[in-house]
Amino acid sequence: MAERRLYITEVREKLSEARNITILTHLNPDADTIGTGLGIYNLLVQNKTKRVEIVNASKMLPQHLDFLPGFEKIKHKMDFEESLIISCDCGSIDRLGFTLENRSIINIDHHQSNELYGEINVVIPEYASASQVAFMLLKEIYEINAGSASCFYAALLSDTRYFTTSSVNQKVFDAARDLVELGADPAKIAYNFTQRRSLSSLRILHRALGSLELKCNARVATLFVTEEDIAATGAKMPDMEGIVDYARSLKTVEVALFVMELKGEIRISLRSKGADVSRVAAVFGGGGHKVAAGWIMDKRDLHETIDIIVKNIQNLGLIDGKI
Repeated sequence: MAERRLYITEVREKLSEARNITILTHLNPDADTIGTGLGIYNLLVQNKTKRVEIVNASKMLPQHLDFLPGFEKIKHKMDFEESLIISCDCGSIDRLGFTLENRSIINIDHHQSNELYGEINVVIPEYASASQVAFMLLKEIYEINAGSASCFYAALLSDTRYFTTSSVNQKVFDAARDLVELGADPAKIAYNFTQRRSLSSLRILHRALGSLELKCNARVATLFVTEEDIAATGAKMPDMEGIVDYARSLKTVEVALFVMELKGEIRISLRSKGADVSRVAAVFGGGGHKVAAGWIMDKRDLHETIDIIVKNIQNLGLIDGKI
């Protein structure tokens, strides 16, 4: 990756000039946005001449990430009226959940569909996680401490699904090795990701798997949960993280679709083993990566929604080798 795409000089200057800094993570946060944000926070907070806050507009955070240094510092509203904004792992400014008119923004991300809404856009789709982007950038500006290394590593581990996605390459393992050498504890981080599931996450998974259907000669798998399912199991948004991957894991499946019915809206997640599902997301105003994409729609009939999405998957040729 060409170093010029990291905008090291420009970011260094912005950070040097700023006295107030707000780190924003996206709505319905996952481990990449939280880990990236906390990794940056743990670096910047060391400079006592600056005021630094980390904020997420969602009321619910993934509690299995509470072991990350600084997790307890995450707020749900911005206190700084004028501050430099650093957005983490967010392809669209709307997903940050705040009005940011006339704000200077450093946009750190790896989504191919990123709308480049920042004054400085450090967006590298070839990288496996936003945390990899942040680490490669900030190690040229700061000495990375153990707390930041732990956060960046956790985000990298999560967004590569434990180093199993197609985005994993030599640079990913190089970054992981460097982060471990800087103080990240891979065993502790893996434990917190794999051994701290909530009971409600298993209950909602059971409901979702009960809805599993195979379509298009078993090359497309669909799952859904209703608003009633969510209420009955007590599940929260973080509990539904990764459900779609169970459908993708089936031997014959090339594209997996998971639909969540929420109050007033429907959330769609698409995963594939190589087909470019971001093309489907684009049809509905969404975005993401080649093998992982999604969007939000106004509430409508679940089965009708699934049929429409599957038809688009077929029409775009994603299940017959035309990717």
